[in-house]
Amino acid sequence: MRERIGRACARSGRAPHSIRLLPVTKGFPAGTIRDAMALGLGEFGENRVQEAEEKIASISPRPRWHLVGHLQRNKAKRAAQLFDVIQSIDSLPLAEEVSRRALEAGKKLACLIEVNTSGDAGKFGVPPDGARSLLTQAGRLEGIDLRGLMTIGPLHGGSSGARRAFRELAAIRAGLLPDDADLSMGMSGDFEIAIEEGATIVRLGTALFGAR
Repeated sequence: MRERIGRACARSGRAPHSIRLLPVTKGFPAGTIRDAMALGLGEFGENRVQEAEEKIASISPRPRWHLVGHLQRNKAKRAAQLFDVIQSIDSLPLAEEVSRRALEAGKKLACLIEVNTSGDAGKFGVPPDGARSLLTQAGRLEGIDLRGLMTIGPLHGGSSGARRAFRELAAIRAGLLPDDADLSMGMSGDFEIAIEEGATIVRLGTALFGAR
């Protein structure tokens, strides 16, 4: 996997160390995470608060945990307690609730704004034309430390559709955030395209661990 990341970086003139590989362990047991940690991986993504809670409690020393799946407001309190990063902030009410719960937990929580650049109706995320407003308003909240943007590639459209979606997220960052802000984009089927379009974090599950 590191070789594939390296080749994608070479094609786009980027340094491999500029890409963070985030293993996504939804559906995989805690033992898989421990094995990955033994190989030097130190941060992991989970999709659901309830599933992650059991794993987080059972793994020591603690890695850095990212929530990469959709977050409902009624689970924001537990998410703020459990996770180090929430990548799926997609509305102001959710951002406000996460901020409030993070402050209650005594921390400022790293967060990414999820943008629906694919146009898929079934996907979560703020529409691209709403990203500026959400970034501005969420950036004022005391319990949130905005680190960048996240998106999920389209269900249809192949590599060209994925490239358009990732390129749009990079363009949003260019207009609204510093150049070093994170772009979390690309999963097992399209991460090389995401790297070519500027991803700083790629979220890999099946490509690392096999089928769930």
